[in-house]
Amino acid sequence: MYIHRTLEKKFIEMNDFFKVLLVNGPRQVGKTTMLRKLASNQKRTYVTLDNLEIRKMAKEEPAHFFQIYDLPIIIDEVQYAPELFPYIKLLVDQSNKTGQIWLTGSQQYNLMKNIQESLAGRVGILNLYPFSNSEINGIQFDSELFFDLESLKKRQEMVQSNSLKEIFHRIWAGGMPQVLNATDLQKETYFEGYINTYLMRDVVELGGVRDVIKFRTFLSACAALIGEQLSFKNLSDVVGIDQETAKRWLNLLESLGIIYLLHPYYNNQLKRLNKTPKLYFIDTGLASHLSMWLTAETLIMGASNGHYFENYIVIELLKSYEYGQHKANLTYIRDSNDKEIDVIVEYGRQIYTLEIKMSASPNRRDVKKFKMLEKTEVKIAGGGIICNIERLLPVDGIYNLIPANLI
Repeated sequence: MYIHRTLEKKFIEMNDFFKVLLVNGPRQVGKTTMLRKLASNQKRTYVTLDNLEIRKMAKEEPAHFFQIYDLPIIIDEVQYAPELFPYIKLLVDQSNKTGQIWLTGSQQYNLMKNIQESLAGRVGILNLYPFSNSEINGIQFDSELFFDLESLKKRQEMVQSNSLKEIFHRIWAGGMPQVLNATDLQKETYFEGYINTYLMRDVVELGGVRDVIKFRTFLSACAALIGEQLSFKNLSDVVGIDQETAKRWLNLLESLGIIYLLHPYYNNQLKRLNKTPKLYFIDTGLASHLSMWLTAETLIMGASNGHYFENYIVIELLKSYEYGQHKANLTYIRDSNDKEIDVIVEYGRQIYTLEIKMSASPNRRDVKKFKMLEKTEVKIAGGGIICNIERLLPVDGIYNLIPANLI
């Protein structure tokens, strides 16, 4: 059964404006499935560059490629043949029609570089991630994610009571489409295949990695550090590589959509702030597999449960704002005294401050952390503590205790 993606609405709107649309994102998150569903009532050619013969032709004879495959078209995994981009430019410049070429890609850095050089102004770029909790539950929220009390009340009306057990099963399983209804054994086998079949192949072909054994160790070391500040020294020491290699491999994982780096908030009125990003995995199911959490029950009782919960919330926030009408800037603050605001959401001129707690009954006084921003001219529009409370609960006129399933 097809599960509708929140990004569909934005995609359709952009399709009426851009001649070319690129859906970027990690392998196997449903990019092709979404596009083929949206094209189900159209006569649109589909071709994938995962096919080595087709890829060879696209790279060596791009003009011949477009003589064989007619527009409108879906070209899957386009990062394998950047030679197509100049020809795409020529094709779309010959017509005023929008939405003629739909592309998918799984390698952000090189892909974006080639897109910017060849298709600037002609392409709309959208990001797709593993399923969000609301997508899995069939919920389409009516409005953007704001953290004032009235907006949160409207979301509360659309969901069931928040459940810690259900949230942690989602954290452990992740949001990859193929594992939604998988058994524990099927999930374990899927992720092992995902790493060996897709990820390791991509890091060799696209990232030039030669020592795949050390890279696998590096991947597991990253999974052990989710929710923590980056330390290239620690990573390099664990894996047995130099720090420059650690930086290059981390950038590769980020470009492949495997990890997400939450960068520190910047304000020139704040001094002595930590400048190190925090590390998260785009899919917590992959992270739990790499860290050998074999069941949701062992994960919820494990020493890393708070870090996994934080990882889950940060990525759910990322999805919400990527799929919405306007993107938000997500950052965090940690000062020299280790006082921290877990997430700062900058949405236009609005600033929301968020603390993330796994507890179902967090200390309301934790909102006092947000006073870190009072020494600046920043005006906080709302926020609170995202936690495992069952129902939304106001703390004061600005902050709330926010159930995790409202994100």
